Amino acid sequence: VVMDGRDIGTTVFPEAELKLFMTADPMIRAQRRLAEMNAKGDHADLQEVLKNLQERDYIDSHREVSPLTKADDALVLDNSNMTIDDQMEWLKEVIQKRFNC
Repeated sequence: VVMDGRDIGTTVFPEAELKLFMTADPMIRAQRRLAEMNAKGDHADLQEVLKNLQERDYIDSHREVSPLTKADDALVLDNSNMTIDDQMEWLKEVIQKRFNC
């Protein structure tokens, strides 16, 4: 099973065989979000998008129930400067090493 969520590795499946914690520089995340919004015809200000992402991250990481945290045994994938193909190659290498395949 492949699952995505802010508490999957810490709350939902704490015993998962492989956990990834994906992250990226906040400005790069904001630029990506702005590009998605623009592609849908929604126009926003980059600084406002950045502020919204930072506020959401703060709220999620400080909430009382299931806060956003990296599981101790999770591998970090900082995809700030990676293409999707780069990320898939990274993941393929991780899987091959982890499961000897």
